[in-house]
Order: sequence, then structure tokens, then C-alpha cells
Amino acid sequence: MPAARLLRGGKARPILLEEVETLLASRALVVDACRHVVRDARTVVSLARRPVLFALARALAEAWPADVPRAVLVARAFKAKAADESHRARLRVEVGRLRRMLRALAGVSATDRGFALVPQRAREVLVLARPVEEQHAAVLAFLADGESWSSSALALALDASQRTVQRALEDLAAAGKIQPFGRGRARRWMTPPVPGFTTTLLLSAPLPSG
Repeated sequence: MPAARLLRGGKARPILLEEVETLLASRALVVDACRHVVRDARTVVSLARRPVLFALARALAEAWPADVPRAVLVARAFKAKAADESHRARLRVEVGRLRRMLRALAGVSATDRGFALVPQRAREVLVLARPVEEQHAAVLAFLADGESWSSSALALALDASQRTVQRALEDLAAAGKIQPFGRGRARRWMTPPVPGFTTTLLLSAPLPSG
């Protein structure tokens, strides 16, 4: 069963858990989308509570060694269809914050059209992604083993607000991916196990609050 997907040079392939362990001990700079951290063998920088910064880091890592146009970074980080001057100003601020967060691992250089990631020690940059990436994947990962969960327990496990988790559960239920049983405080949610899903890496991924 794949534990993650490895994104390298514009290509993706599934990898096993033992390959993940080898990768994390290597000399590569890894943008880990399973745990929302940027790391090499010696240093780990968590961006779990900084979703905009992580989105920028991942976009830069996926393009490495090339740069990423500003419009693409605006779309990835801010979900904006078109970049106006306010978006470009905010991008400069967020890139500055990302530079400070990653200074022990990498620099972020400005180019004519955008920005590029420049590793300090690593010889290559890789992205480690979940086996399946979709909306509310963190919630699905907890429910994938077939156990039943209350919304309050999921909120605690995911370090998210109960309203955010409840909204995710309702969306997943409407899509037929999970189902509730019970009422009120006794209500629980569950789904059958997902074939080919290794949850070891997914359980630590936070759910963006909102």
C-alpha cells in the first residue's frame, strides 16, 4: 500500500512507508504535505498553522529548480483567479515571512517573473504528498479505518474548530463518502476503509480552521 506520493521533476509516483523513511533521512530538502513541514535530515520547520506559507513553499518546491510566476503563486496561495496590485503586495509580504521561516533550510530569490527556491545544503528539492489529495482528506484519513467518530473528537484530533469539522462532515456525507448514525451528542460518523490507503502519515495533518 502506498504511504505517500513523491513529486520530483514534474512527475509523481507512489512510494511505500520504508521509502518515505529513507527519503526523510536523505540529503534532500523535502516539502512534506502529509505533515505540512519543510525539512532536511537535520532541520524541521513546521508550517502547519501557516497554510498560505505552506502553499507558497509547495509551489516553489514543485517547480524547482525553475522559478514560479507571481500570478501562479497568487492563485496557489490566495485562491485568486487574477492578481491585482493588492495581491502582489500581499505576496511580497508572505514571501518575506516564508524567507524568515525557512532561512535555516533555503532562500527564496526574486526573479524577473516571480520567485525561486534556493536550498542552503540540499542537492535537490522534493515534495512528499498524500496518496490521495482531495477536499477534506484529513477527515477521511481518520475515518478510513472504519471506526466511528464524533465531530467533537475529530475536532480535537485535527486541532480544528468543531464548526469547521462539522462543515467538512456534511460535505462528505452529501457526496456519499461517509454516513452518520445516531442523533444529537450521540451522533457518530464513519466510512468503510479505503483500499490502498496507508493512514500513518495522514493522521498528523491539520485541517485548516475556518
